[in-house]
Amino acid sequence: MQNSGAIHCAPHKDTEGTQITMTGSHASTTWLVGDIGGTNARFGLVSPDGTLLHSRVLADADYPGIAEAIEAYLADRGGLPRPRRGAIAIASPVVGDEVRMTNHPWAFSIAGLRERLSFQRLAVINDFTAQALALPHLKEGDRAVIGGGAAQLGYPIGVLGPGSGLGVSGLIPVGKKWVPLAGEGGHATMAPYTDREGAALRALRHHLDHVSAERVLSGPGLVNLYNALAEVEGVPARQYTAAQITDEATCRDDALCRETTEMFCAMLGTVAGNLALTLGAKGGVYIGGGIVPRLGDRFAVSQFRERFMAKGRFRDYLAAIPTYVVTHHLPAFLGCAAALMEK
Repeated sequence: MQNSGAIHCAPHKDTEGTQITMTGSHASTTWLVGDIGGTNARFGLVSPDGTLLHSRVLADADYPGIAEAIEAYLADRGGLPRPRRGAIAIASPVVGDEVRMTNHPWAFSIAGLRERLSFQRLAVINDFTAQALALPHLKEGDRAVIGGGAAQLGYPIGVLGPGSGLGVSGLIPVGKKWVPLAGEGGHATMAPYTDREGAALRALRHHLDHVSAERVLSGPGLVNLYNALAEVEGVPARQYTAAQITDEATCRDDALCRETTEMFCAMLGTVAGNLALTLGAKGGVYIGGGIVPRLGDRFAVSQFRERFMAKGRFRDYLAAIPTYVVTHHLPAFLGCAAALMEK
């Protein structure tokens, strides 16, 4: 994989319904790239050199299916050429032709979608496979360092990120190329590190038959964790959203929200450390997704890094591994473009 796979675009605030058209590019050919989460669908058009020409965010709930969302996006592309190939990252396992999203009702056939769009080629990949493919193309300004030593060349890289769910993936070096992992590590069982975490997880087990990492390390997971701590404390839980729980002002005024946010960061450190050990990720571990970047400096001073390293005899091993927060605003687009260029 070559660095020419990078998407070149200026920083911008990408909000629902916002359209971004990058000036200075007059491509005769475009490729569709997409990042489909449980709440929003982000679509873009890139030129074959990786330049982002146009982007827009649509709400999943506004469309009955992915085909209708893509068609609505393409109808609003302006004078840009209609794409004939594309790559879409989706928050779902991708096994065979039939795709069914984990945290949203959309389901579709890849072949059927390709035919409906009249595409010559359509690649559909797991959203965190796309996140993994993006990692070699990140520049220094696209990531924030959260402790550790220097990344070692030729070793695996790990990535995980809380959003609507918990995505987990990695990159394995094979010769001069990187092979992405397409797994569902977010559904591995969550283990407690402290007695307090154990009490919260026990409370969750009263309501869930399996308490996976995603059940606490995601947007819905933040709400689960807050409600569990309220149950442990024997106090009524307020009807907070995930964004309200982690809001800095709310955390100042509400001790339970503050504890929830702190526990979330610490538990994420535990899971990230497990991933580093499992992969031997001396190339570094990256945190993506939409939640952590919004925590800013609070994440940097949280228990994340300490818990990442808290593996007994392997503390020194993990202390040498760098951890990063991905700050690039469209990393899945990078991965989709890289997937198209690779093939």
